[in-house]
Amino acid sequence: MPKPRTVAILTFPGCQVLDVSGPAMVFEAGNHASGKTHYSVHILSSKGGTIQTNSAVALVSKPLKGLPPRAIDTLLIAGGDASGLRMLVADSSVRKWVVSASTKARRYGSVCTGTFALAHFGLLAGKRAATHWSVCSELAELCPEAHVDANALFVNDGRLWTSAGVTTGIDMSLAMVASDLGDTVANAIAKRLVLYARRPGYQSQFSPVLSAQSHAEAPFADLIDWIRENLDAPLEVPRLAARVSMSERTFQRNFTRSIGVSPARFVETLRLDQTRVYLAAGMTLKEIAAKVGYLTGAQLSKAFDRRFGVTPVLFRELHGSNDRRKSAAAFR
Repeated sequence: MPKPRTVAILTFPGCQVLDVSGPAMVFEAGNHASGKTHYSVHILSSKGGTIQTNSAVALVSKPLKGLPPRAIDTLLIAGGDASGLRMLVADSSVRKWVVSASTKARRYGSVCTGTFALAHFGLLAGKRAATHWSVCSELAELCPEAHVDANALFVNDGRLWTSAGVTTGIDMSLAMVASDLGDTVANAIAKRLVLYARRPGYQSQFSPVLSAQSHAEAPFADLIDWIRENLDAPLEVPRLAARVSMSERTFQRNFTRSIGVSPARFVETLRLDQTRVYLAAGMTLKEIAAKVGYLTGAQLSKAFDRRFGVTPVLFRELHGSNDRRKSAAAFR
């Protein structure tokens, strides 16, 4: 059996605990789901010892010097408080170790604001990267040579993997495991961790449902939930207006003012967002059309191309199942 691949997660005082525990859980669950020890996870810090996170949880870490950079397969830097990050990047021994490890590792990256450490260490230039939505502009100013994707949940650019805020580290780690071991194992992990769904990297940090509900006036928040659960049903203005006991004209005006887009545009957004999920899962266009409320696959395809500038067929080729990729078989 091949030697387990070393996954190193770099922490610091004030780090975000989920940035560490989320990826660590995923890789350890990969061992369980596959029935083999593919990964050996190490929680590291500059000097080792107990690391107080920015919540009530403390982590036990190993010192960097105990793990040679050449031994690293996957290196991730956690995000967290700005003060902790400043201390991390000011440590010359950390910089030297991270730069060396990232050069030798099969892949390296960060979770949330850990991208700022990568930027300070000169590891983002010429790359696409994701970080927490609240600091995208700051990262772009710090590292103008990088392309900061303010929308993506996570971004994979060559050997570099970066994710947005907190829980997206789980999504990114699942994608890594899927690349290594295939979608069957990754889906088993998602089920074990009781995740609603595996979220792809191209999905926006801002869920259209959550974004709308965050500033929706009554009674539109409940209506939005109902729309999401009934995408296969007719969702024209007369039916939606009737559900909230408004005239069509009043509903159209109030919904657009509250949500920021027309009812028709909002419904289409939810339908096409779900279409991307189904396409990546391998469903046929005909099956998807029935599930998201389009009469035909051709009608859905036209709407999809108009919105995203790419056909559903090409999208599936770009984001389809990892089980169809040779890399998974090679890793085993």
